Amino acid sequence: MSAKLIVFSAPSGCGKSTIISELRKRGMTFSFSISATSRKPRGNEQNGVEYYFLSPEQFRAKIADNQFVEYEEVYKDQYYGTLKSEIEHLLQQDTNVLFDIDVKGALNIKKFYGNQAVLIFIMPPSVDELSHRLHSRGTESEELIQKRLARAEYEMSFSTQFDYCIVNDKLDVAVSQVYDIIISADK
Repeated sequence: MSAKLIVFSAPSGCGKSTIISELRKRGMTFSFSISATSRKPRGNEQNGVEYYFLSPEQFRAKIADNQFVEYEEVYKDQYYGTLKSEIEHLLQQDTNVLFDIDVKGALNIKKFYGNQAVLIFIMPPSVDELSHRLHSRGTESEELIQKRLARAEYEMSFSTQFDYCIVNDKLDVAVSQVYDIIISADK
């Protein structure tokens, strides 16, 4: 078996984190890729645990040195990205590596690693259902929900470029489909 890069992308509210949690409950093991960011740590976040925290200058230096597989400047001087060294380190452990990143980052990983990367897009059953899920959380303002819905439409436009597109209408079905994809990727 050669370790695979299992890359998840999905709009907020599609159940990606829940699916990943359910896969672990089924005994699936994988390493998590830790992203780098130039934002400041929040709360109890620790360097090398939640993120690799870099200054904007350090981040830009690593970009110039071609050390990222993918990166994006989300806001001015606030970068997020995946270091090549992080992926190579995890692949040496011969276990599948799990990524939870945006669609452009996922496509860049596929471009760099080819068939070793398996891209899975988690799709909501409908935009109306996604809106319902985001509203029922009760954690975000209406303005933020509308921004998330607009972003979701943009992200969904990339779904056809992924290896697999799973509609998360019924959680147990979606988890089984993703489980089967990962198992078949290991063969």
